[in-house]
Amino acid sequence: MKTALHSPPNPVALIAAAPMRPRQALWLLAAVALAWGINWPIGKATLAYLPPVWTVALRSTLGALALLVLCLLSRRLVLPRRADVPVILSVGVLHMTVFSVLCSIGLQHVSAGRSVVLAYTTPLWVVPGAWLLLGETPTRWRLLGIAVGLVGLLLIFNPLTFDWHDRRAVIGNAIVLLAALCWAASILYVRAHKWVTPPFELVFWQALLASLLLLPMAWALEGVPRIAWSFELGALLLYGGLFGIALAYWAVTMVNRALPATTTSLGLLGVPVIGIVCSALALGETVGATLLGAMALILGGIALGMVRGKT
Repeated sequence: MKTALHSPPNPVALIAAAPMRPRQALWLLAAVALAWGINWPIGKATLAYLPPVWTVALRSTLGALALLVLCLLSRRLVLPRRADVPVILSVGVLHMTVFSVLCSIGLQHVSAGRSVVLAYTTPLWVVPGAWLLLGETPTRWRLLGIAVGLVGLLLIFNPLTFDWHDRRAVIGNAIVLLAALCWAASILYVRAHKWVTPPFELVFWQALLASLLLLPMAWALEGVPRIAWSFELGALLLYGGLFGIALAYWAVTMVNRALPATTTSLGLLGVPVIGIVCSALALGETVGATLLGAMALILGGIALGMVRGKT
């Protein structure tokens, strides 16, 4: 009697496919918030060695390579279908490319702490966008959340205290806010998209598309950079590519499968908090009462809309 031979299970595939327990997912969510929070001062520090678009392009390329290896090890590398193309374009172009480039350019003129607060105003723009484009009528709590968040923005852009004569500061802040709007547009499409292929299998293709767009964009806009390679620069790029893109996007996908979307969204509000703290510690950025107050109002407004989103 012959015994069927079975290949040993792939541990990476088992980890990628198996759903997590809620407690494990919460720890992983905290790790994502930490990784993305640290990524803001990392991005700011990288600009001392590279132009902004090259910074994003090299980081994206490293992230795409790491995601390719992860997909191969987990045996989850699949060719996207035609119905997957719109969501690949939405995330790959609007979020991974345009959002990242605008934030990197904005970081040249705005502190990392202030930038991360402005970038994470994205949920404030998703609510009215979903109302106008998706027919999702906002509840009173969401409207209150928008109002509170906008008060936080007004605190940052107080016309009586903001230096409107500093052209670099005005342009930098405007660019980061535009980045937040692009991310919001990507989120709105993802919410409306009818999924055919699971999200994890598409992350590599989104990162690959972003890299294919960013590399020629960097060459066209900034030319071939003169890079003074060093251990510090290599570490900065590796962190941005491996932790900021590959592992973070994989982890968010795993968390989304185990936790409610509201819990995930609230957990990610830790990113700007960690970003401000790390920017102050690593880069010596001054964190004033105005920025702290604005951050509290913006994050509080987002939390109001999410916690009470269905009432």
